[in-house]
Parts: sequence; C-alpha cells; structure tokens
Amino acid sequence: MMHSTIDFELSNYHEPRHLIVHVVQYSTWKTDVVASVLFSTKNLYFFLDLPWAEQLLQMYLGWAKRQGYEGRVVDRYQIKNEGIDSATIEFEFECAYGHLLGEKGVHHLIRGYPNESSQLETSSATVDVIPLFLENARDFEIDSADLIISSPSTHGKQKKQIECTVCIQHVPTGICVQSSGERSRFANKMKALNRLKAKLEVIAIEQGVDSINSIVKNKILNMWEEETRRYVSHPYKLVHDVKTGIEMTDLNTVLDGNIEPFVAAHINTRE
Repeated sequence: MMHSTIDFELSNYHEPRHLIVHVVQYSTWKTDVVASVLFSTKNLYFFLDLPWAEQLLQMYLGWAKRQGYEGRVVDRYQIKNEGIDSATIEFEFECAYGHLLGEKGVHHLIRGYPNESSQLETSSATVDVIPLFLENARDFEIDSADLIISSPSTHGKQKKQIECTVCIQHVPTGICVQSSGERSRFANKMKALNRLKAKLEVIAIEQGVDSINSIVKNKILNMWEEETRRYVSHPYKLVHDVKTGIEMTDLNTVLDGNIEPFVAAHINTRE
C-alpha cells in the first residue's frame, strides 16, 4: 500500500491479521506476578507485510534477551518463501502482563520504494497481549454451542502443521484464538480454549461485568483500530509511539530490541 505522506488514514486499512501476546496471571500492572506473555503477530496486507511480521517477532525476542528473559516461540505460521503469517511468543516473568500491555495494537513500518523517493510503502501488523493463567480467575464454563472450532486455510502453509492447528471462535463476542504448537489436535484444542478463557476474562474485567455472558460485543476494544507505534525508515529514521508521544531516532536499535523506553512510558501512564 502506498502513501504520499507519513500521516496516513487508518480508515483506508483493511482488517489486519495479528501478532498475539498471551500472558500468565492478570491483575493490575503493579500486582501481577509470574506471567507468561504470548506475542502473536499477524499482517494487515498479507504478502506485503510478511517480512514485517518477522521483524517484529525478532524485535520482541531481542528485547527479551536484553532484559534477561526467555522468549519461547510457541506458534509460528510460515508462508513458503515469503515470511510469517503469524507467530506467538511466550514470556514468563514477574508482572509480565502489565509490563507489556502497552504493546497491544497496530504497528506500522513506513519506508520508501526503491528509486521512487516521493512514494511511501506501509507494512502493518498487530500485537495482542493476553494472560495465559489468571491468578484469581473465575472458574467459568463456555457453552460449546457458542463455539466454532475449525482449522485454518492451508494456502501457502505447511500441511503437517495445519492438520494439528485448532482455531476457535466465540460466537457471542466474535473473539477468535488458535493454537498450533502442540503435537496433537486435542492438545492444541485445550490450549486454544485456555487462551480463549483468558481473553474473555480480561474483557469481562475491562467491562466491569461478572460473567462472560454479560460482555457487550460492541464495547470490546478493536485492537486493529488502535495504532500503537510507527517505525519510519524513509524519508528519515524515526520511531514514534502514538500512545505516549515518545520518539527515538535510532530505528535499527529499536528493531534490535531496544523498546524498553516505550514499555516504561506506557507503564508510567498507568501509575
């Protein structure tokens, strides 16, 4: 997708695919303890964005290494000779959910076309952050009649991986999750259900309701409409965090994992 200016219109975007971060144990950013965070990335414009999703994946792995955390890639959907369609990273450390919550949303890479200085190309991917295990989670059951369980499209993907992959949609809310990291379809189904429960629990807390049946679908935050950060490589180098206003000019260092200034700024806004 091409833009003549850096301030592009979000209304022109297609619905993005996404990068998901799942986290263990949810409370507030001050009190959540050991948390497993799953970052899962997907693309907005498919083939144009596949390399960008890979760069984001490496950025978060680089950040974890800088901080002394271990990042484990638990799901990865590879498109042959193109890059990743989506990936999920699991982190486990104290206050992980609150620490990384500010990364949630759309991340845009803005760059120029070769030999066309007046034209800009934008690649986009989304990041989600979800707690995997909730310390004080309510024990609730999801009606199986409210679920659509399926497998993803095999287009361009490895057949063996797709055979075990499970996608689950919660019809009343429209929330979708998937898992492919386990060796059997049953194990992936169980993991996907746990992710769905965690995501619904967070939404219920955000809406202040006691039951997932009380969640109002049209009040669920659409992370695909929430711009988080712009990574500009042309006509100048700049990383601009839209939510906090923080800017860094060393794009390469940021892509290597130096995102702690942005993470800290998001935490400070919630103090």
